[in-house]
Amino acid sequence: MGDIDDITKEKRVVFVTVGTTSFDALVRAVDTPEVKNELFKKGYTDILIQMGRGSYIPTKASAENGFPALDYFTFSSSIADYLKSASLVISHAGSGSIFETLRLGKPLIVVVNEDLMDNHQSELAEELAERKHLYCAHPQTLYKTISDMDPGSLVPYQPGDAKPVAELIYRYLGFPED
Repeated sequence: MGDIDDITKEKRVVFVTVGTTSFDALVRAVDTPEVKNELFKKGYTDILIQMGRGSYIPTKASAENGFPALDYFTFSSSIADYLKSASLVISHAGSGSIFETLRLGKPLIVVVNEDLMDNHQSELAEELAERKHLYCAHPQTLYKTISDMDPGSLVPYQPGDAKPVAELIYRYLGFPED
Protein backbone atom coordinates (compact mmCIF):
# COMPACT_ATOMS: atom_id res chain seq x y z
CA MET A 1 0.00 0.00 0.00
CA GLY A 2 2.95 2.33 0.59
CA ASP A 3 3.80 2.14 -3.13
CA ILE A 4 0.36 3.47 -4.08
CA ASP A 5 0.79 6.36 -1.64
CA ASP A 6 4.12 7.22 -3.28
CA ILE A 7 2.61 7.16 -6.78
CA THR A 8 -0.32 9.39 -5.85
CA LYS A 9 1.76 11.79 -3.76
CA GLU A 10 0.99 15.33 -4.83
CA LYS A 11 3.81 17.19 -6.54
CA ARG A 12 4.70 20.28 -4.49
CA VAL A 13 7.09 22.56 -6.36
CA VAL A 14 9.33 25.28 -4.95
CA PHE A 15 9.97 27.82 -7.69
CA VAL A 16 13.06 29.96 -7.17
CA THR A 17 13.52 33.08 -9.29
CA VAL A 18 16.31 35.64 -9.51
CA GLY A 19 14.77 37.59 -12.41
CA THR A 20 17.14 38.87 -15.09
CA THR A 21 19.97 39.50 -12.66
CA SER A 22 22.75 37.37 -11.24
CA PHE A 23 22.10 36.27 -7.68
CA ASP A 24 24.46 33.35 -7.16
CA ALA A 25 24.23 33.66 -3.36
CA LEU A 26 20.52 32.76 -3.50
CA VAL A 27 21.01 29.88 -5.94
CA ARG A 28 23.93 28.58 -3.85
CA ALA A 29 21.83 28.81 -0.65
CA VAL A 30 18.95 26.82 -2.19
CA ASP A 31 21.42 24.20 -3.45
CA THR A 32 22.74 23.39 0.04
CA PRO A 33 21.88 20.02 1.59
CA GLU A 34 20.40 21.79 4.65
CA VAL A 35 17.92 23.88 2.63
CA LYS A 36 16.98 21.02 0.30
CA ASN A 37 16.43 18.65 3.24
CA GLU A 38 14.35 21.23 5.13
CA LEU A 39 12.15 21.80 2.06
CA PHE A 40 11.72 18.03 1.74
CA LYS A 41 10.75 17.75 5.42
CA LYS A 42 8.12 20.47 4.79
CA GLY A 43 6.62 18.29 2.05
CA TYR A 44 8.07 19.88 -1.09
CA THR A 45 8.89 17.34 -3.81
CA ASP A 46 10.60 19.47 -6.47
CA ILE A 47 12.76 22.59 -6.73
CA LEU A 48 12.92 24.54 -9.99
CA ILE A 49 15.44 27.38 -10.13
CA GLN A 50 15.35 30.24 -12.64
CA MET A 51 18.98 31.32 -12.27
CA GLY A 52 19.20 34.30 -14.63
CA ARG A 53 22.70 35.51 -15.51
CA GLY A 54 24.31 33.65 -12.63
CA SER A 55 27.49 31.64 -13.00
CA TYR A 56 26.85 29.17 -10.16
CA ILE A 57 25.35 25.99 -11.58
CA PRO A 58 23.15 24.11 -9.09
CA THR A 59 23.25 20.32 -8.86
CA LYS A 60 20.46 18.68 -10.88
CA ALA A 61 19.00 15.75 -9.01
CA SER A 62 16.03 13.43 -8.90
CA ALA A 63 14.11 13.06 -5.64
CA GLU A 64 16.00 10.71 -3.33
CA ASN A 65 17.42 10.26 0.14
CA GLY A 66 15.40 13.00 1.81
CA PHE A 67 15.89 15.60 -0.92
CA PRO A 68 13.47 17.03 -3.49
CA ALA A 69 14.22 16.76 -7.20
CA LEU A 70 16.11 19.83 -8.48
CA ASP A 71 16.21 21.34 -11.95
CA TYR A 72 17.10 24.77 -13.31
CA PHE A 73 17.00 27.06 -16.33
CA THR A 74 18.38 30.52 -17.11
CA PHE A 75 15.56 32.57 -18.66
CA SER A 76 11.97 32.28 -19.87
CA SER A 77 9.84 34.76 -21.80
CA SER A 78 7.34 34.49 -18.95
CA ILE A 79 7.52 32.97 -15.49
CA ALA A 80 3.75 33.26 -14.94
CA ASP A 81 3.08 29.54 -15.47
CA TYR A 82 5.91 28.59 -13.10
CA LEU A 83 4.50 30.90 -10.43
CA LYS A 84 0.97 29.52 -10.90
CA SER A 85 2.08 25.91 -10.51
CA ALA A 86 4.36 26.56 -7.52
CA SER A 87 3.45 25.58 -3.97
CA LEU A 88 6.11 27.96 -2.60
CA VAL A 89 8.06 30.76 -4.30
CA ILE A 90 11.52 31.89 -3.24
CA SER A 91 12.34 35.12 -5.03
CA HIS A 92 14.80 37.96 -5.28
CA ALA A 93 13.43 41.27 -4.02
CA GLY A 94 12.26 42.63 -7.39
CA SER A 95 8.88 44.33 -7.04
CA GLY A 96 7.48 42.67 -10.18
CA SER A 97 8.22 39.17 -8.91
CA ILE A 98 6.95 40.02 -5.43
CA PHE A 99 3.61 41.48 -6.48
CA GLU A 100 2.95 38.90 -9.21
CA THR A 101 3.45 36.13 -6.63
CA LEU A 102 1.33 37.85 -3.97
CA ARG A 103 -1.53 38.42 -6.47
CA LEU A 104 -1.54 34.67 -7.09
CA GLY A 105 -1.82 34.03 -3.34
CA LYS A 106 1.33 31.90 -3.24
CA PRO A 107 3.47 31.60 -0.09
CA LEU A 108 6.58 33.68 -0.71
CA ILE A 109 10.06 33.99 0.74
CA VAL A 110 11.87 37.08 -0.56
CA VAL A 111 15.65 36.87 -0.33
CA VAL A 112 17.43 40.21 -0.27
CA ASN A 113 20.53 40.60 -2.44
CA GLU A 114 22.96 42.39 -0.15
CA ASP A 115 25.41 42.94 -3.01
CA LEU A 116 23.18 45.57 -4.64
CA MET A 117 24.07 49.18 -3.92
CA ASP A 118 21.33 51.35 -2.37
CA ASN A 119 19.04 48.34 -2.16
CA HIS A 120 15.59 49.96 -2.00
CA GLN A 121 14.09 46.56 -2.82
CA SER A 122 14.92 45.35 0.68
CA GLU A 123 12.71 48.09 2.14
CA LEU A 124 9.73 46.77 0.17
CA ALA A 125 10.40 43.17 1.20
CA GLU A 126 10.86 44.10 4.86
CA GLU A 127 7.65 46.19 4.91
CA LEU A 128 5.59 43.38 3.32
CA ALA A 129 7.14 40.88 5.76
CA GLU A 130 6.23 43.13 8.68
CA ARG A 131 2.63 43.09 7.39
CA LYS A 132 2.89 39.26 7.28
CA HIS A 133 2.29 38.99 3.51
CA LEU A 134 5.60 37.17 2.95
CA TYR A 135 8.80 36.02 4.64
CA CYS A 136 11.98 38.03 4.20
CA ALA A 137 15.41 36.37 4.35
CA HIS A 138 19.03 36.79 3.35
CA PRO A 139 21.01 34.01 1.66
CA GLN A 140 22.66 33.06 4.97
CA THR A 141 19.30 32.98 6.84
CA LEU A 142 17.26 31.12 4.20
CA TYR A 143 17.53 27.75 5.99
CA LYS A 144 16.26 29.21 9.29
CA THR A 145 13.42 31.07 7.51
CA ILE A 146 12.28 27.85 5.83
CA SER A 147 12.61 25.92 9.08
CA ASP A 148 10.53 28.49 11.02
CA MET A 149 7.94 29.32 8.35
CA ASP A 150 4.25 28.51 8.61
CA PRO A 151 2.66 29.42 5.25
CA GLY A 152 -0.79 29.26 6.85
CA SER A 153 0.08 32.25 9.04
CA LEU A 154 0.62 34.58 6.06
CA VAL A 155 -1.97 37.32 5.49
CA PRO A 156 -3.35 37.45 1.92
CA TYR A 157 -2.25 40.57 0.07
CA GLN A 158 -5.07 42.87 -1.06
CA PRO A 159 -3.92 45.32 -3.76
CA GLY A 160 -4.93 48.91 -3.18
CA ASP A 161 -7.44 50.75 -5.33
CA ALA A 162 -5.59 53.38 -7.37
CA LYS A 163 -8.78 54.85 -8.85
CA PRO A 164 -9.34 57.55 -6.16
CA VAL A 165 -5.75 58.76 -6.57
CA ALA A 166 -6.07 58.81 -10.36
CA GLU A 167 -9.34 60.78 -10.11
CA LEU A 168 -7.70 63.31 -7.80
CA ILE A 169 -4.81 63.77 -10.22
CA TYR A 170 -7.22 64.13 -13.16
CA ARG A 171 -9.21 66.83 -11.29
CA TYR A 172 -6.01 68.61 -10.31
CA LEU A 173 -4.84 68.64 -13.93
CA GLY A 174 -8.24 69.85 -15.11
CA PHE A 175 -9.27 66.80 -17.09
CA PRO A 176 -13.02 66.13 -17.35
CA GLU A 177 -14.42 63.45 -15.05
CA ASP A 178 -15.95 60.29 -16.45
